[in-house]
Amino acid sequence: MNREEILQALSHAVGPAHVLASADQRAGYQIDWTRRFVGDCLAVVRPRDSAELQEVIRCCLEHQVGVVPQGGNTGLVGGAVPWMTGQPCVIVSMVRLDNIVGIDQSAGQVTVQAGVTLAALDAALLTSGWEFGVDLGARDSATIGGMIATNAGGTRVLRYGSMRSNVLGVEAVLGTGEVVSHLGGLVKDNTGYDLAGLMCGSEGTLGIVTAARLRLVPRWPDRLAVAVACRDWADAVELATALRREVEGLDGLEAIDASCAAATRSLGVASPLLHEGITLFAVWAGRGEVPSRLIELTSEREHAVGEPRRLLESRDRQSEAIARAGIPHKFDVTLPLAGLAGFTEAVRQALPGGVSLYLFGHLGDGNLHVNVVGPEPDDRSVDDVVLGVVHDFGGSISAEHGIGRAKATYLHLSRSAAEIRAMRALKRAFDPNLLMNPGALLADSNDS
Repeated sequence: MNREEILQALSHAVGPAHVLASADQRAGYQIDWTRRFVGDCLAVVRPRDSAELQEVIRCCLEHQVGVVPQGGNTGLVGGAVPWMTGQPCVIVSMVRLDNIVGIDQSAGQVTVQAGVTLAALDAALLTSGWEFGVDLGARDSATIGGMIATNAGGTRVLRYGSMRSNVLGVEAVLGTGEVVSHLGGLVKDNTGYDLAGLMCGSEGTLGIVTAARLRLVPRWPDRLAVAVACRDWADAVELATALRREVEGLDGLEAIDASCAAATRSLGVASPLLHEGITLFAVWAGRGEVPSRLIELTSEREHAVGEPRRLLESRDRQSEAIARAGIPHKFDVTLPLAGLAGFTEAVRQALPGGVSLYLFGHLGDGNLHVNVVGPEPDDRSVDDVVLGVVHDFGGSISAEHGIGRAKATYLHLSRSAAEIRAMRALKRAFDPNLLMNPGALLADSNDS
């Protein structure tokens, strides 16, 4: 491998100003948001469209260099940085693919490039009467391409589903160097395999999404959030179940434990409640008066009422607050709702002494975020413990952050051998040279 020859070819593809090769230029791209995963790349490349990206992929194919795609770099499982790739790589930053191509008012759809942030999309839709149905705390930096790659969920899955439910088509450059594009937005288009659905959750291992056609939802004029005190996780799940069953127009059900509430106070964010249990946030959005049943189910408990974004600040800023306590081992897992409370007790008992545990998540879909602070970043014994308990309770080791490289060796806990073989076969069809995000999702994808 001739590094200078590769850099010259990449410069020809995207222009010299968009090949960042010095150590100082690469540094910020090579470490993930948690600070736990750090790698090294040959260069950071910033294409402006699918044609330039296609030239980048062809260059990497010629020189057998791995390709690590990166959006807002808010990933939490080492999937967007060249950590433990096992081969020379370039990072492909999508920062320049930031165009909102067009809003289709009649269809309630929008076409965007992959580098558009969630916050930028929301701002562009503000006066349209539509909005995007997926929302999450990292909205200012999370990109649509990254959200597709990880099949991001967020706080509105209860009502609108994850990214896979909201992506109608994609444009992407595959690991073969070919471009596929299907952005017509037809809701009924039963013409073979759903490539957009396949790209959702593929974590850049098949190709890199450059644009997407997204489904929009009505922008409801009236919104309200209620923070409610719950004794423990069992009480919170019981109340959340009653709210799901009896309140029409629920937009989200979020929860934080007392450790999380204390963590956000260190940021100067006041807790909406004073109790020491679980705080459940119920969010409603619609038109007209708030459903009376929402008021009836929450009014007899300690509670607070407010505008959703303001009231949920202590929930939205959890990752930032916990990071102040140290470098966290972060796990986003899904549990059967009936076993969620039991899981919280089991994982607390299974962890070694001297660690700090922070629990928060989405009680509409059983997605719990488990954060452990104290162990060294490279101490994988904590991962063994937490993901082992998840498996014991019949859960999934990844709810919305993806597998990345951090959890690739644990994939067998949630997928059968037959499923993993099928995934490997797809990987080889889309990426026969195994250069796309090497080591992510399928740790041993180099095995035939």
